[in-house]
Amino acid sequence: MYPTRPRSALRTAVVWEVLRAALDRQAAALGRPVLDVLDTGGGTGNFAVPVASLGHRVTVVDPSPDALFALERRAAEAGVTGQIRAIQGDTDTLAQQVAPGSVDAVLCHGVLEVVDNPAESLRDLTAVLRPGGLVSLLAANRNGAVLARALSGHFAEAKAALAGVEKSDAPRRFTGAELRALADGAGLSVLSVHGVRIFADLVPGVLVDTEPGALDALLALEQAASEDPSFHAVATQLHVLAELAQG
Repeated sequence: MYPTRPRSALRTAVVWEVLRAALDRQAAALGRPVLDVLDTGGGTGNFAVPVASLGHRVTVVDPSPDALFALERRAAEAGVTGQIRAIQGDTDTLAQQVAPGSVDAVLCHGVLEVVDNPAESLRDLTAVLRPGGLVSLLAANRNGAVLARALSGHFAEAKAALAGVEKSDAPRRFTGAELRALADGAGLSVLSVHGVRIFADLVPGVLVDTEPGALDALLALEQAASEDPSFHAVATQLHVLAELAQG
């Protein structure tokens, strides 16, 4: 089961499969079928609701009241209201909202791009983990942005992105090496790295929507290529699964 509609699954399928398998392994290793999961910046519940549907308890921390309202509506529609707790806040206020060492897994998807200090925010998130806890880290890939801009004819913008020069209000982007360094700095061990949206953002939507079987075939291609480091450089996003050391 993908957490979103089939067409949108092109953007989420790789992350969802990695995350679901990791949570299953974590629950089995701990001997607890219900895990405590924190979804920071999880807003409308794209992942929180499917994770709760697996039977886990999910706390969503997001600064947007509108997003949290949408989350509550979505949780009610899925019948998982009792398994989801919504808190308005961000990584700066996390220590006052979530107890240290109380969480089995943290979802940090699309957060490091917008926080003031990515290293500090990731350390704050790690502080709420129990020993052996997991971090699912999804962030925009700088090299993928370069490719996308070049293919759309914006060559000067592509060159600026390649140099790491962005507009002041533009979201931050990362290389795989930078994400690994952030994980190391937060005391995490990287378990896997996957490329996300390697082809999905480059293939014309009309091909996917009109060719019989094209969506399933493209999904299969995305998943097959996601594990190959050769394709990570051109992915739109990078997904890092990491673990906090035991004891």
